[in-house]
Amino acid sequence: MNTTNEATARPRIIAFNYVLKNTQGDVLDASESNQPLPFLEGRQQIIPALEAILITLQEGDKKNIEIKAADAYGEFRKDMIMEVPKEELAHLQVAVGSHLQLQLGEGVRVVKVTNVSETHVTLDGNHPLSGVDLTFDIEIMLIRQATADEVVHGHAHGLHGTAQHH
Repeated sequence: MNTTNEATARPRIIAFNYVLKNTQGDVLDASESNQPLPFLEGRQQIIPALEAILITLQEGDKKNIEIKAADAYGEFRKDMIMEVPKEELAHLQVAVGSHLQLQLGEGVRVVKVTNVSETHVTLDGNHPLSGVDLTFDIEIMLIRQATADEVVHGHAHGLHGTAQHH
């Protein structure tokens, strides 16, 4: 009989360096030099399709990973664009390109102002990378067991599990 229980096994912290590009090769984001991004596996802290691949790799592995928009930040949705009467946002500074946090239904959503007319403001609730196929060039820098505190808190406490909350 196997005495280890997979369900109670402590999750791992995986830290990786990455360069994120779109399909045209434009760099959209990258980890800081010598500061790999750590995450606690199974907590949906990174794109699930990316995590599904990263958890199969070993420390030191390098991989180019392509993720379709639908599996990353979703397809661009026209129903996420709203026309709002300007007077409803009179208490806010609105300018094209600015981002607003609005209470919508059950939660807060960040929206981008895409147009301001005499009477209306156009808001786009799509994620900035919705509709974009992504390519990650990654290198796994560290894999270790999560500490008990990290499991309780639900996130990595730095690369070695010793970083303190501020």
